[in-house]
Amino acid sequence: MMNLKPYLLALLTTSVFAQKVQKKIQADLIVTNAKVYTVNKNFDNAEAFAIVNGKIVGIGTSAEVNKKYVSKNNINAKDKFIYPGFYDAHAHFYSYGLNLQRVDLRGTKSFDEVVAKIIAFQKEKNLDYIQGRGWDQNDWAIKEFPTKEVLDKYFPNTPVAISRIDGHALLANSKALAMAGITEKTKVEGGEIEIKNGKLTGILIDNPMELVFSSIPKPSKEIQMKALQEAEKVMFDYGLTTINEAGLERETIDLIDELQENNQLDINIYAMVAVSKQNVDYYTQLGIQKTDKLNVRSFKFVGDGALGSRGACLHKAYSDKPKHFGALLSPVKEIRSVAQQIADSEFQMNSHAIGDSTNTVLLKIYKEVLADKPDRRWKIEHAQIMQEADFDYFKLGIIPSVQPTHATSDMYWAQDRVGKERIKNSYAYKKMLGKAGLIALGTDFPIEEVNPMYTFYAAVARKDLKNYPQGGFQPENALTREETLKGMTIWAAYSNFEENEKGSLEEGKWADFTIFDVDIMTMDIDGVPYVKPIHTFIKGKRVK
Repeated sequence: MMNLKPYLLALLTTSVFAQKVQKKIQADLIVTNAKVYTVNKNFDNAEAFAIVNGKIVGIGTSAEVNKKYVSKNNINAKDKFIYPGFYDAHAHFYSYGLNLQRVDLRGTKSFDEVVAKIIAFQKEKNLDYIQGRGWDQNDWAIKEFPTKEVLDKYFPNTPVAISRIDGHALLANSKALAMAGITEKTKVEGGEIEIKNGKLTGILIDNPMELVFSSIPKPSKEIQMKALQEAEKVMFDYGLTTINEAGLERETIDLIDELQENNQLDINIYAMVAVSKQNVDYYTQLGIQKTDKLNVRSFKFVGDGALGSRGACLHKAYSDKPKHFGALLSPVKEIRSVAQQIADSEFQMNSHAIGDSTNTVLLKIYKEVLADKPDRRWKIEHAQIMQEADFDYFKLGIIPSVQPTHATSDMYWAQDRVGKERIKNSYAYKKMLGKAGLIALGTDFPIEEVNPMYTFYAAVARKDLKNYPQGGFQPENALTREETLKGMTIWAAYSNFEENEKGSLEEGKWADFTIFDVDIMTMDIDGVPYVKPIHTFIKGKRVK
């Protein structure tokens, strides 16, 4: 009689093996053999992780992950470097997309070059209204605001409105001024309509610019959609997965939500609603609105203008323009009223504050209205020029949200504006970090470039792309690489109340990550600006 024991034993072994295989959890994607910067509490490294329904379900060594999970989709990273998807903690995503449809004036070295670019642009586009952005008189041999005469010569019947790089000054030709109803007698508080020899120069600073913007024909929905989708492609190319959009109107927020719901837009948006009475009333009554891709829980308040156009509000006069102090864009009483209304809701207030006077006003108001309201995480956006005594406000849970490339862009002329003493407490990121315990990092694009590697480099090296200055600009305020990566990931997420879902690579969090073939944490720092991710993922989906 045949001995069946060997066959039964083999069958039993096969069955046990099959059961073990079946016990493995089916994952949508498994990534192995990587150097993963988790940016968790201990700043641990890992080798692998598994993803189910867009979230990380397991992370550890490759052996650990492979033992527990199985997938039809596997990435062998071959020792490449993985970081959490980058945040830009302060940017203008929608404006950037619209600017892709407009003449780009960044990097121009003279007003003649500006005009030449506009002429070439209009020859190609033949638009009814020409818009552009990016000129900066500080980069020109003649460091003065341009005037409208040349634009009037070439475009007598076509309105032209071109914004300065910081978005706080505008040059409009006569046609655009007429459409906006601006004359020598027009008065607007919170800014300036420049007049020389009794005539308009075409330069508008801060609030008066709204008269021009409101007269520009509104872009069609198709153009708005195209702007958002084209901007998204640029973000993914640089490894950005969450954008803090600094100032949106309700209509644009609704369009973003619509596109995301229809899977026509994947980028995560943290929307700061532009402060107006209508917007504040509407959203504070509506309450926080949040989806897996969109988070509407904050307001963007603009306290003053920019330093480059001397619109920032200072305690003492500008060093290069005696008797000129800049100005708050709203009366203090009005600022306090808005802050109180927001404080009485669940919303966050994120305030643009460049000048030291503006920072003082807003920080004092924050302290007053949040006195009995812990963990509100209100932010000061830019916190650019500070008084020594005001840094201590950041101990109160107020978060500095800064843009390192502003320091390396402005360093050529900022001291001219504020002098040798005030510059010492300007762009003081390490000092702020020491008080606040965290710092959120962004770019303010399209004022600066989108590339988050420029942010990383400027924060750590405190130099521009010309490797200037040797030793860095005020190097005592440089951040470490670990601090910088946190500022671009988990600290930015925390500033958005998103630290439990994004900002680090941990179990239970969205699988937003980037893959690099070099290690920005250890490579020569001067090479960092020139690297880009080879892949970008959002919620486990490859988007680059």
